[in-house]
Amino acid sequence: MKVHHLNCGTMRPLGTPEGLVCHVLLVETDTGLVLVDSGLGLSDVADPAARFGPSRLFVRPRFDENESAIRQLERLGFDPRDVRDIVITHFDADHSGGLADFPWARVHLTAIEAKAALHPKGFVEKGRYLPTQRDHHPNYVLHTPGEPWRGFAAAEELTDIAPGLVMISLPGHTRGHAAVAVDIGERWILHAGDAFYHRGQIDGTGQVPRALTAMERLVAHDMSAVRANHERLAELWATPTPGLLLVNAHDPVLFRRAQQFGATDHPDRLHQPGD
Repeated sequence: MKVHHLNCGTMRPLGTPEGLVCHVLLVETDTGLVLVDSGLGLSDVADPAARFGPSRLFVRPRFDENESAIRQLERLGFDPRDVRDIVITHFDADHSGGLADFPWARVHLTAIEAKAALHPKGFVEKGRYLPTQRDHHPNYVLHTPGEPWRGFAAAEELTDIAPGLVMISLPGHTRGHAAVAVDIGERWILHAGDAFYHRGQIDGTGQVPRALTAMERLVAHDMSAVRANHERLAELWATPTPGLLLVNAHDPVLFRRAQQFGATDHPDRLHQPGD
């Protein structure tokens, strides 16, 4: 499998000098194209208030049609109809907004996340899971990760899409949040979604914009689980691991590094000396 790294939604929250990206993976498989997350889509650009909700006033998305996954696929020369499957880490608007641009695709997510999105409880869930995000009636494929995988307690290989595509249960940010790993031969890419917001939360420096830590606490379903995810991912970061590249949804530095690695095609560890 081959992976392209796409920024499908630049965001500029106050107090984050680097800004944020919406890091989407475009995966070429033997049977078609797969997206891991979908970023912001054309419907978000057309009607930000209805589709993204009040949180747009805090994260301040750019809402640029040219950043949508479907437009980027077209520029890369792909037929959007070849996107057969979309695997989402969770149903927040900045991860699922582009789903409506691929209404024919199967949408893979954890069964717990689907339940949360379709039957939200409490103030935070009702604010994050807007019915307008599902107006196109997505074709859901629900998963219940349960097998250990590389030190993670619960994972599921998505063989109905392609061998080497793994969904890993990492609840905390949302009820059914997941990470997604992709085997591209010479390495694995582990997309941690919103299991952490900023590299400073796992690289040992602790240098994280306060605006991001405040936002993380504000929207977390279970902050103790979020901290446990930070600890597990920090262990991975601290251990030289040939053939494993760790990225997340929003850190622009990790996004650019992933793009560079994709161009050179020879990363040999999670991070480079001196990071």
